[in-house]
Amino acid sequence: MEHGFPAGSPALDFAGTLRVRRSASPREMLHSPESLSSWFREGGITDRDLVCEPDDLRRAVALREAIYQLVVARIDGDVYDPEALSLVNAAARRPAPVPQLTDAGRSVEATVEQALSHVARDAVAVLSGPEVPLLKECANPDCTQFYIDRSRGARREWCKMDPCGNKIKAAAYRARKRASGKVTRSVDSPS
Repeated sequence: MEHGFPAGSPALDFAGTLRVRRSASPREMLHSPESLSSWFREGGITDRDLVCEPDDLRRAVALREAIYQLVVARIDGDVYDPEALSLVNAAARRPAPVPQLTDAGRSVEATVEQALSHVARDAVAVLSGPEVPLLKECANPDCTQFYIDRSRGARREWCKMDPCGNKIKAAAYRARKRASGKVTRSVDSPS
């Protein structure tokens, strides 16, 4: 699987396809039309790979960035950017994928436009629904993944335990060891 889906929402997972976005070297997960197609399939929006063109990828990245801006604004309690809002709403107005019942079960075929509409509609639902108070950003400062915290007591801190939670917990452990003076040279030495 090329893509991760830790957010509990297609729109939030889509916004997370630009990893470590605040670093000097963000990691683009939608690096080709084929990677966009695999994101739709792996995310369960379609059953098969779509034929995606470079223009589809540009539209998808623009939608992703608009969703990201809107989520940041919502979490921070700021006013939505009008252009981002317009872009998401325009995509949401397009037809969505239609699931079909087959002898083998459920089948979903879609165009790129329909798949993007599905993501935009999910953004509308997430940003206007009852789970808005559960929207969080990963506590790992290197990570910029949003998620819906449906954990008991809403105390989840990381998008995923591996790698973000493990990385932060290991760093905290090393810091406690250093502070107590019980660090061995092998722990401090780079390997």
